[in-house]
Amino acid sequence: MKRLLLFTTIAVLMTACGDLVDGINQDPNNPTSASYQNILTGAEVGNIILNTGETARRAGIFSGYYEGIDRQHQGFYNYTLTTSDFNSLWYDLYVDTYRNALEAEVAAAEEGLTGVTKGITQVLQALAIGTGAALYGDIPFAEAGRIEIENPIYEDQLSVYAGVQSLLDEAITNLQTGTDRPAGGADIYFDGAVAPWIEVAYSLKARFYLQTKDYSAAYAAAGNGISSINNALYAPHGTGIQESNLSYLFFAVEVRGADVITADYITSLLQSNSAENPIPENYRGNAKTDETGRFNFYFTTNSLGVQPNTTNGFAAQTANAPIVTYEENLLILAEAGLRSQGFATGLGHLNDYRAFMNNGGYLVNADPAQIRYEAYTNEDFNNGGLENPTGLNPDDALLKEILEERYVTFFGQIEGFNDVRRTAGETTVKVQVPPNIGTEIPGRFLYPQTEIDRNANVPKPIPGLFEATDINK
Repeated sequence: MKRLLLFTTIAVLMTACGDLVDGINQDPNNPTSASYQNILTGAEVGNIILNTGETARRAGIFSGYYEGIDRQHQGFYNYTLTTSDFNSLWYDLYVDTYRNALEAEVAAAEEGLTGVTKGITQVLQALAIGTGAALYGDIPFAEAGRIEIENPIYEDQLSVYAGVQSLLDEAITNLQTGTDRPAGGADIYFDGAVAPWIEVAYSLKARFYLQTKDYSAAYAAAGNGISSINNALYAPHGTGIQESNLSYLFFAVEVRGADVITADYITSLLQSNSAENPIPENYRGNAKTDETGRFNFYFTTNSLGVQPNTTNGFAAQTANAPIVTYEENLLILAEAGLRSQGFATGLGHLNDYRAFMNNGGYLVNADPAQIRYEAYTNEDFNNGGLENPTGLNPDDALLKEILEERYVTFFGQIEGFNDVRRTAGETTVKVQVPPNIGTEIPGRFLYPQTEIDRNANVPKPIPGLFEATDINK
């Protein structure tokens, strides 16, 4: 039986904008034969495109990370979008990633492999579908990615999340067998190592529980999640142009810095030099915190403004790009621990995170002299304390700090947009991102025109950009 194979080499990382490969391999009736190893690699590359390419950049424009200043990105920044602007993003989700992961699972089974190999494909499927549910709301799941089904049904968002949790449970069970690891080199993340994949699966469970505001379950899952930066899921990159970090390709190779710069809000949180800070009162540094090293890791300043650091930081050519990380898991423990277990638990995990950062954390090549994240005490969150100058109750002051830390940590990632929307309805403490224009931040991604034209099951009426998804209403 022939298998559909899309994007099987790292060369497809050249698709930073999504339009460089439009039209390639889009004929599902004439698939290319391939082994499970190549399809698995294709799914993992697709996952990189989904989580670190244009989908993440679009989410960043909606959540105060980026400002579009020209061409189509200026329109995105001003919320002037059409359904066709999401065509390639939907393709990245459902074809590059999800369908390849499904096909890899089936192809591996035909070659007699289940166990670890099946578990890896299931984690990839869950990551893709969970990401899609967060961004779009109701989406196809059970019938998605199957060529024989022309009009897959849409399932409600909460049902999709429940299905994703079940899929991750199955993945963990399969991974725990320790048998049938994929062939060497097929898994470009961990080369089939079992322990990190299990931890990633638990961290994803925690992420998706957090998104649905089931904080007790999120805390429990994160307790089994990623235990060190070495077990984190990062997109690997290299020195060849076809192996490059996608942000590097966008800003340094395609030279799209004239289209997109870093937004003032995120800049203001991290710029310690008040003369260069666009909103100096926003700077989050204090006697126990110096954000200079993180600012320099993320950003550089040129004639266009502040932009991602493509030289030796976040967007460098060989910089591994975050997908599911140790730092995210630590901050899930902090937020979910505070919300479900209380102040002491939340503060303890926040200080675990700060200890990690004080030793450099994820700030590759940062100057140790520019890094300071000392432990906070209870008194810092009392009225008038270092982290509570405005008289919040201590729990709210701690939550404010954790949410702000999550927002800063997730620069360039989809999770920043998810947090902004998840906390938008909270009355006291929320992620304080100002809308680009008007009074509202987008509540979702739009269903793509390709789906509207071809799938009779698209929800009607089609929800608008500012309509919250069910979990955020």
